[in-house]
Amino acid sequence: MPGPPVTTAPGVKVRVVTLKINEHDIGARETDSILDVAQANHIRIPSLCFLEGLSTWGACRLCVVEIEGYPRPVSACSTTVSEGMVITTHSDRLKRYRRTILELLFAERNHVCSVCVSNGHCELQDLAAECGMDHVRVPYRNQPYAIDSTHEMYRVDHNRCVLCTRCVRVCDEIEGAHTWDVKGRGIECQVITDLNQPWGDSSSCTSCGKCVQVCPTGALVKKGTAAGEMEKHDEFLPYLAQMRGNQ
Repeated sequence: MPGPPVTTAPGVKVRVVTLKINEHDIGARETDSILDVAQANHIRIPSLCFLEGLSTWGACRLCVVEIEGYPRPVSACSTTVSEGMVITTHSDRLKRYRRTILELLFAERNHVCSVCVSNGHCELQDLAAECGMDHVRVPYRNQPYAIDSTHEMYRVDHNRCVLCTRCVRVCDEIEGAHTWDVKGRGIECQVITDLNQPWGDSSSCTSCGKCVQVCPTGALVKKGTAAGEMEKHDEFLPYLAQMRGNQ
């Protein structure tokens, strides 16, 4: 049975539920996502499009988990917990799924780590190592994408974009400019500024650099950085998200 309600804000009560993650008994609020609960209990679930402080997107599917009684894996970031859930985060099937997803990401664009400014500081690269992806078994598309260097401080390299939409969400939800958006469908999707104008011609961009700091790869970087020099810092997000929510 669900536990007694817990008051989280004046007049708002949320029930506490009990569940299992990897055979560990855990209590959580019924409004929490599986990923929230796992992170709060130091259980690692790989993810790429998720970032604390931004809305949930659920696109990368790297955070998929198995729930007893469910016919197929679900994304941990967009699935809320419920009473009695029995969750597995690292089965052999999930490991295969994650490796395949990463291989497809590498094959879809042109990720050459050795010459990338984010080499050694790239979340996609780290995830490949974590999930045991040491080669790509599917054909590379070898489709060249444009590089936009029109902005005076930053550069966007679409060859390294994984379409996580972190840039879109941070620009909209935190900065409030909504300079970034997505055009196209399927593998033809690309992030764009304004109505597909060069970034340097954008009338809405505030040059705050938040999009650059939350980008998990070398797609959005500062100009003037050499291979391996682009370190990113997104620790500001939870604080800014909270402050914006209190306005």
